[in-house]
Amino acid sequence: MVSKKKSKEYEERIGQAMMVLGQISEDTTTPRNIRRAAKESMDSLQTGELTPAVKASNAISVLDDILQDPNMPPYTRVKLWNVMSLLEAIKD
Repeated sequence: MVSKKKSKEYEERIGQAMMVLGQISEDTTTPRNIRRAAKESMDSLQTGELTPAVKASNAISVLDDILQDPNMPPYTRVKLWNVMSLLEAIKD
């Protein structure tokens, strides 16, 4: 069981990640497949019945696949790395 303090911290991390992913998904200078992956990882972070760690893991998995894309603008890649580091700190 995750403590209330940890749970609140995880919710904040997910909120920060959602904010950045939202920016990426609405950035028209970013290729469509990358915006779609950002939206997909946002959806996995919002899935209600999963634990925060499982949500984070699913989102990381989606982002990990897209990070290899050679068409990704460098500033978007940095944002995604930041999101992944936020999410990787979430444990059950």
